[in-house]
Amino acid sequence: MLDIVAIERILPHRYPFLLVDRVDEIGEERIVARKLVSRNEPFFNGHFPGHPVMPGVLIIEALAQAGALLAAHVVAFSQETHVVYFMAIDNARFRKPVVPGDVLTLDVVPFVHQPELPSQRLVVSVNDTVAGSTCLSRPTLLAYRIPGTLARRSEMGSSVAPWNSAVPSRYQSSAGT
Repeated sequence: MLDIVAIERILPHRYPFLLVDRVDEIGEERIVARKLVSRNEPFFNGHFPGHPVMPGVLIIEALAQAGALLAAHVVAFSQETHVVYFMAIDNARFRKPVVPGDVLTLDVVPFVHQPELPSQRLVVSVNDTVAGSTCLSRPTLLAYRIPGTLARRSEMGSSVAPWNSAVPSRYQSSAGT
């Protein structure tokens, strides 16, 4: 279990863009995290006035942040020397609007490379009802080793290595990144 203080030690995001409030379960094979959706979220003021609905892109971002927490758990990760980027997503589907008062359950299963299975399966649910899901067809979370302290992307140059160089082989794709 991770509380918000532990999450902030791993993720660089801060309010209002930190979209994971706690982690209930984390291991090599899965992470289950939660986002408590409050009426005070700044996006509800304009999306939509009189009928507040959480934007789908922020639901995907919450899933990506949970995936980043899982990636940080699976690899030797340090916030001072690594950063995780969300690179691509496939087949996102939204089945139910997310509204103030909902609790998002963010369920991410790590990379499994078998021809019939996606690399990652991400599911978001509200009260045990699936609100959205997506599949990542290839590794899409990258962590870069940065010499010294965190640097801007323009400063990284060629001195960075894809995170899968530090990922246990059972999670690596034979096709590469």
